[in-house]
Amino acid sequence: MITLFSPRFAYEMEHISRMYFPGEKIRLVKSMPQEAEQFLAVRILEQDGAPTAYVRARLIEPPFSGEAREPVGPGAPPAEQERLLGVLLCRLLEEATGVRPPWGILTGVRPVRLCRQWAEAGLGRAAIRRRFTEQYLVDGEKADLAMETAATQRHILKEVNPRGFNLYISIPFCPTRCLYCSFVSQSVDKAARLIPEYLDLLCKELKATAAHARGLGLVLETVYMGGGTPTSLSAAQLDQVLGAVAEHFDCGSLRECTVEAGRPDTVTPEKLRVLAERGVDRVSVNPQTMNDGILQAIGRAHSAAQVREAMRMTRACGDFAVNMDLIAGLPGESAGSFSSTLDQVLALGPENVTVHTLTVKRSSALRERDDAFAGSPLELNALLQSARDRLAGAGYAPYYLYRQKGCVQNLENVGFSLPGREGLYNVYSMEEAQTILAVGAGGVTKLVAGSDIRRVCNHKYPYEYIARFDEVLGRKTALEEFYERITGEEIHAG
Repeated sequence: MITLFSPRFAYEMEHISRMYFPGEKIRLVKSMPQEAEQFLAVRILEQDGAPTAYVRARLIEPPFSGEAREPVGPGAPPAEQERLLGVLLCRLLEEATGVRPPWGILTGVRPVRLCRQWAEAGLGRAAIRRRFTEQYLVDGEKADLAMETAATQRHILKEVNPRGFNLYISIPFCPTRCLYCSFVSQSVDKAARLIPEYLDLLCKELKATAAHARGLGLVLETVYMGGGTPTSLSAAQLDQVLGAVAEHFDCGSLRECTVEAGRPDTVTPEKLRVLAERGVDRVSVNPQTMNDGILQAIGRAHSAAQVREAMRMTRACGDFAVNMDLIAGLPGESAGSFSSTLDQVLALGPENVTVHTLTVKRSSALRERDDAFAGSPLELNALLQSARDRLAGAGYAPYYLYRQKGCVQNLENVGFSLPGREGLYNVYSMEEAQTILAVGAGGVTKLVAGSDIRRVCNHKYPYEYIARFDEVLGRKTALEEFYERITGEEIHAG
């Protein structure tokens, strides 16, 4: 156990510390540790009448004792004090462990946002890169990736309608539960009896949400049906949900409609025809890996051959833009196996490829295991860089990027797209650029007005959503409250 004393900025300092000691218990304390065998002390001192950033470390494994300090500029705001402490802590822990996190002191989900903020403040590309690498200790390749992603999404974010919104529909059911999964999804076998009632209530929530959107004068721009695996539903059930969207919402301004068909073994021509007839123009067919042994080990009940067959059916049944998800760092995966997967996926010609780094969540079965990617941090990072280079050579550019707590070796997830085939919902969601109204179990509505953001959460589990559905509808009044505060005008649901 490592004791962390950080009277200010404790949240950020804890997360920086965890980058160097994954799996280690870190205990926060409010007074300077005296007897702790291993400790980190991170604080602002008054030294010679001036504030000074100070970090001290004492470790047993690896054996290390050291400290670092640096004057804080006069009148430095809290954000600058936090940055300076983070830099000192990273440098000291790199000296102690030999670990150099590729994203430096950045622990946040959205590093691309920093590019946009700095560009809006007048910084050019070279200055932004220097700020990343010198002030935040970000690896140059990661800085370039963030800047390239920001450049790709620039035209999308220029067109954001402040009165536009995105509709997220949660279908929290899957054929099986994957080893790495932390979502609230339930296997269809176990939860089949819940599905009819769940869908009936979901359609009622869609109707209520549409009424609120009309009253607020919001314009529907994208629909995203995720989960879970929406195509775990039957064709008739998919038609029921998409029909409710068409019935209750004004879809005249709809720019994009996405349905995750993530499990290839759930894809059928009948379901795809329903999607095409209901105006769906984007689907996901997610192999994660094309190695059959690894697919079986992680709980995916399909083969690489079924991925190829699902793609064949998808191309035959509609003009869909297809995304394919891959995960780097799966248990048993080698660099060669991942490279083979990428070869096979590129041969299938999807419009989008999303490369995830394995994330070990607290509620996943993988949390109890230690057999993720067997290579070193440098090898996994090199694997991601190689994938990026190969995708670029095939005409794909990064268009959204995010990071997650628990991500193996603190790396990133990146969506790549062929020119003009970017998923709008992904950009709007990750960059928190536009309101998302979410329906269904586990749905999180995110109300956005510039930098003003409010979240409204539905109950997480299907049985809870069903049992407490009146509460779900009651929470919709938060929409009017938010926009009344923004506009200063009283609003009523339409």
